[in-house]
Amino acid sequence: MLDFNHQPKFHEQLGSLIDAALVQERNQQSPRRYLGASRLGVACERALQYEYLCTLVDPGREIPGRILRIFEVGHALEDLAIRWLRLAGFDLYTQKSSGGQFGFSVAGSRIQGHVDGVLNGGPAELGMTYPALWECKTMNDKSWRDTVKHGISKSKPVYAAQMAVYQAYMEAAIPGISRNPALFTAINKDTQEIWFEQVAFDGGLAQRMSDRAVRVICASEAGELLPRHTTTPTHVECKFCPWQDRCWGKT
Repeated sequence: MLDFNHQPKFHEQLGSLIDAALVQERNQQSPRRYLGASRLGVACERALQYEYLCTLVDPGREIPGRILRIFEVGHALEDLAIRWLRLAGFDLYTQKSSGGQFGFSVAGSRIQGHVDGVLNGGPAELGMTYPALWECKTMNDKSWRDTVKHGISKSKPVYAAQMAVYQAYMEAAIPGISRNPALFTAINKDTQEIWFEQVAFDGGLAQRMSDRAVRVICASEAGELLPRHTTTPTHVECKFCPWQDRCWGKT
C-alpha cells in the first residue's frame, strides 16, 4: 500500500538531488555516433543496432543516478589501479604523447574503441612480454568471484571480445600488442581484492566481432532489423534490455 504521508528523510532528499544532477549531466552529453568496440560482445545484435542508431530507450528504462554513481566509482578505482601498477614497477601508459586515450577508429569512424592503457615494461620476475594491452574492470563481489573461478573468456565474454578487438585494431599503431598477452585487471568493489589474468590474443574472436560490427552497421543503414537474441520477451537478456518494449512491439 502506498504511503501518501511519507516525507522524504534528509539523506533521501540529498541523495535524490545528487542523482538528479548526475542524470542531468549525462543527458547534456552528446550521443555516441559510432559502434563502440566495448559493446560488440553483447548477446543481441538488434540491441547493438539500437545503440548504434542512438534509439531512445523505453520510458522508465533510463539509466538512474544510482547506476551513474556506480560508474563513477569504477572510474575512481581504475585510477587507483593505475597508481598501484606503476608503484609495482610497471611502465603503464594511459595517454598518448600527443594527448588523449589510446584507441582506434575504422570504417569511416563508425567503429571505435578506447583503450585503458598500454604496458611497455614491468617487473622482470613476472616474465611478461611487451607491449601489452591493459584493461581494467570493477565488479561486485559475486561477479568478481565468478571471474576468478571461470576466467574472463567464460565468465565475461563481452570483456573478452572487447580485448580481442582492441588487440587486433591497435596492432597497426602499436606493433606487437596482439602478439603479447593482454593484462586484465578486475577489482572487487566490495573487498578491494584484485584479480590479474593474462589473456592471449584470440584472432578468431576478433574476426567474428569485426564481422558482427559490419553486419550491425550495414543492416542499420539499410533500415533492416537483425534477429533478436531470444524468442521470448521474458528471457533474462530481454527483461533487462532498455529497448524491450520497442523491440517486442509494446510501444
